[in-house]
Amino acid sequence: MHRSVAHDWVHRLQPVLEAARGQKMALPERKLNSIEAFLERYPKVKKVIIDGTERPIQRPKNPEKQKLHYSGKKKRHTRKHLAAVDEKKRVLVLTQAREGKIHDKRAHDEDDIAGSIPEEIPIEVDSGFLGLQKQYDNIHVPHKKPKRGELNETQKADATDMSFHGISHAHQAKENHLLSSSRVICENAFAGVKRYDAVSQIYRNRTLDFDDRLMLTAAGLWNWYLMAA
Repeated sequence: MHRSVAHDWVHRLQPVLEAARGQKMALPERKLNSIEAFLERYPKVKKVIIDGTERPIQRPKNPEKQKLHYSGKKKRHTRKHLAAVDEKKRVLVLTQAREGKIHDKRAHDEDDIAGSIPEEIPIEVDSGFLGLQKQYDNIHVPHKKPKRGELNETQKADATDMSFHGISHAHQAKENHLLSSSRVICENAFAGVKRYDAVSQIYRNRTLDFDDRLMLTAAGLWNWYLMAA
């Protein structure tokens, strides 16, 4: 294929590929509105890891768009997705692409992935979702101490309570290590999705939300690879 026609063919074939993955039930859901919907779609899932993934984009010319897309975490302009991954590295849910500046917790509050997951299924998240454990009982989040700071009174009370129940700081560190080791499944899933250069290289296409469709298709291809393995 000559490079001069590659752009046209990508736009013509991407919807076909997406539809094919949808028929094979390989595409992630964009949103699940109830626990019943989750159980119907994913009856055998035993664990869910929720995390965000970002991809670099070309620096917008508009100053306002520059601010919205600048990710302080990545130190560059990005677009972001939240994803829910199961213990087999399958992408279950992939949210719509958002500006890189949006915090993971805020993005989750708008989509509420955890709200559609049954309480008996543990949900593991990183410290970017701190506070989510107050909304749902099945959230597992790392213990965190403020950077160059001290615990506030509530956190100190929690720490004292943990010590009273025999949960030492060393034990908390061990729990963090185990949680981190478990959450690496999500990173492996993202790495599998981003084997496709279209969702890992700097995005320069100006077609509205086409990057979102590419990420959905790439996640569907990754799920299909796992199903065929």
